[in-house]
Amino acid sequence: MNADWTGLDQELQSWQDQGLTLPLWWRDDDAIEPTPHLDHLTELSEKLDLPVHLAVIPRDATQALANHLATSSQLIPVVHGWAHQNHAPQGEKKAEFGAHRPVEQAVADAGRGLETLRALLGEDVTPMFVPPWNRISDDVVQELAGMGYTSLSTFKPRTAAEAAPGLQQINTHLDPIHWKGSRSLVPPQQLVDQVTQQLISRRNGLADNIEPYGILTHHLVHDSAIWDFTEALLGRLLTGPATIWTHPQRTAP
Repeated sequence: MNADWTGLDQELQSWQDQGLTLPLWWRDDDAIEPTPHLDHLTELSEKLDLPVHLAVIPRDATQALANHLATSSQLIPVVHGWAHQNHAPQGEKKAEFGAHRPVEQAVADAGRGLETLRALLGEDVTPMFVPPWNRISDDVVQELAGMGYTSLSTFKPRTAAEAAPGLQQINTHLDPIHWKGSRSLVPPQQLVDQVTQQLISRRNGLADNIEPYGILTHHLVHDSAIWDFTEALLGRLLTGPATIWTHPQRTAP
């Protein structure tokens, strides 16, 4: 893993010198059942003492997954759509909750996603909605709070603290996987430089530092390079200015 971490280390030191803190969280997508990769995720979470908000696909989630989640308080289940099924026409970007299907169908799927996971996992489910492929139409967003969701999570810095009235926007900001290329690790120097620039923007007030800074992973497709980089980055942030963020509301009011 060839990368020069000097710039990031200097930026983290600037945060500490200025008495700043970085709210940090970790989201991992696509869980349905226990696997060796999920074991690795759990072990790394416990090693770092950083909880993982585990985005679970409700339609396919198993009792075995529920049993695994019960063994570690580090794994916080959230709702990952309904079936992780693409409804976009060929040639368009994939989406399960985009504007490619009747709104009432999408809303119904979002609702039964939360209901299904609550039936399987009980009150351990956090009412955060994570749309597959991080895409969702505004018409569906407007209905989420009424179903019992308290937050929405997609990708890239948020533009507002709430996605809709009563619905926090808590996004992720860095994905280490080279999805359109090798499907292994994005060139590590590119990732280090990206994190550094994102933190510079936050420190200088050009980006929202109240929004937790989110690392997005997908344990099922990780190779050793992705695991190693994720551990190295999170370790640096946690020994620097990061404070651990977890969803403040595990159940809807």
